[in-house]
Amino acid sequence: MKVLLTGATGFLGTHLLRELVADGHEVVAVSRQERDLGVEVRQADVTDPASLKGVAMGCEVVVHAAGKVSHIQEAAQDMWRVHVTGTENVLAAAQAANCRRMVHVSTSGTVAVSEDGSAIRDEHSPTPLDLIQGWPYYRSKLWAEQSVLDAQGIETISLNPSLLLGPGDLEGQTTRSVRYFLEDRLPGVPPGGLSFVDVRDVADAVALALVRGRSGNRYLLGGANMTFGAFYERLSRITGLPMPPVRMPRITRSLLRFVPDWGWEDGIGIFRKVERIDLEYGCYFWYLDNRRAMVDLSWRPRDPGETLRDTVADLLARSGGHEDVSWLAGQE
Repeated sequence: MKVLLTGATGFLGTHLLRELVADGHEVVAVSRQERDLGVEVRQADVTDPASLKGVAMGCEVVVHAAGKVSHIQEAAQDMWRVHVTGTENVLAAAQAANCRRMVHVSTSGTVAVSEDGSAIRDEHSPTPLDLIQGWPYYRSKLWAEQSVLDAQGIETISLNPSLLLGPGDLEGQTTRSVRYFLEDRLPGVPPGGLSFVDVRDVADAVALALVRGRSGNRYLLGGANMTFGAFYERLSRITGLPMPPVRMPRITRSLLRFVPDWGWEDGIGIFRKVERIDLEYGCYFWYLDNRRAMVDLSWRPRDPGETLRDTVADLLARSGGHEDVSWLAGQE
């Protein structure tokens, strides 16, 4: 089928473009600049509705994977413009072109986050508005997701992956939980827990959702749930690097409420190496249940150890000093 793809040059988008082409789809990529992506490119900006006029013509489905990762409060307006306004613009373009289906890539953080380590969220869990209303990235993704699922006259699906890991994160934003470990920037192990998923498996889920996803549904995508302690222990075994020196107590989350925001450049002492918001997120639990995607889409995530090894290998290979990472094979 003919697929319009936004975000084709991003971390997920590059894997997704490769997956869709390999599956035999005719892909049309949306880009703000002229690019040679090996497929047809239509120049447009998702935040500019005029530039999107006619961009989806001739396409049967739209995959909206464009987005921006930033968690600082100063980026709130930008997050809203890219995620909410941009998504509404792409949706309008798809409806105007009579596209049959739109698959929107959201995030698991619109539902799968809590203060309780025993809570594993699924698609029916209540929206944790009390938490995410203070986080610009997740707040904007939630509103964008709802605008898609509430749309009329077009089949819509939301895919909600957890933390994306794997090779190819050129900007280093999504994989920074691993990068911080490799760069010895962690002041300690956060008291919460995370869910992560291989970016290549998410690309596979998108391809499956084009034909198997049920309209009006969201699908949580996660490869593994584990505490940050277990996460960094696995990275330590893979790399041979030591664990962070201390484990932060649960009270860290409460104490951070009284501490102003800082970036790693303005932190004090051991906190100079990491941003405050990253520590705050690390005090929560991002666990999810992926069974709906496994049943409806026949989706299967790979072994999390493979994801971690490939993430480490890619980051080291691109750091300039570790070109030979063959020693990582079989580690852990």
